[in-house]
Amino acid sequence: MARHGASEVVRTPDPESARRGVEPERNRAPAPPARFEPERFEMVEDEVPRTRQGPRRPGRGRPDGGTVAGRARGAERGRWARAEDSELPADLAAELASAAGPDWSQLRRRISERMVAALGAFERERYRDAARMLRTVVDAVPSAPSPRELLGLSQYHQGQWRAARTSLETFAELSGSVDQHPVLMDCDRALGRPRRVRERYEELRQASPDPEVLSEARLVLAGTLADRGDLAGAIDFLVESGAGRNVRNPAPRHVRQWYVLGDLAERSGDLARARDLFSRVAAEDPDAYDVGERLAQLGTKPSR
Repeated sequence: MARHGASEVVRTPDPESARRGVEPERNRAPAPPARFEPERFEMVEDEVPRTRQGPRRPGRGRPDGGTVAGRARGAERGRWARAEDSELPADLAAELASAAGPDWSQLRRRISERMVAALGAFERERYRDAARMLRTVVDAVPSAPSPRELLGLSQYHQGQWRAARTSLETFAELSGSVDQHPVLMDCDRALGRPRRVRERYEELRQASPDPEVLSEARLVLAGTLADRGDLAGAIDFLVESGAGRNVRNPAPRHVRQWYVLGDLAERSGDLARARDLFSRVAAEDPDAYDVGERLAQLGTKPSR
């Protein structure tokens, strides 16, 4: 899970899996973002905010995150439903056993099978099924952090912002990890709590997290500023954090940052800067997001 170094999505999205954004129960598709849309939310009182139609963008927490997703990835998918206890990753089995204590001998088979099946469901993007199975695991071993983490990510993918926030806050308390803080920030953003987004960012920054995690958090905070109409503030924040710096060997996070900054620049009317940033993205990966379309609209043909 996160504390085992997970984050192969959140890893945080790269141009190929670029943050498969949230997939609420209505209105979203699981593709990489084609356009950064910081105003995707129209705040309403119910659990799932109405979303603006349109493709998703980078910079939204880390929905595929946690080593849980990485563990499922690459497994033989047909075997997950009938997986044996021996197929549960050793570190996760040890965590569940420790949390269950003396009851583990009785719980072992049932909980292991549920956890493995949940990993498979999450990997196949069957988030509702994953959440259903994970609730059983969480009820049986409430002090185990990893099931809480995966449950929160499954809820996040469904657009269940409050439920995801509760699960991931519990995960953070149990594990001491800040790896899912970008997702928590995005939940607060969706729920119209910009002050809490900023507070979580400061908590994360002070914890000296992995650069990929901090980069994701910066993009979420920039999106929150843009949500409120502060495009200049969002741009300044990213530039001051080094997001616009041209690096010789860019990591996936640099490409994401360039794309988001380019979108903000275009929306603010700085078309020259937008062309430059989108051109950098296209030079690194011509198929990233909708960068080819964006450059065409700006009168620039992407080079291949």
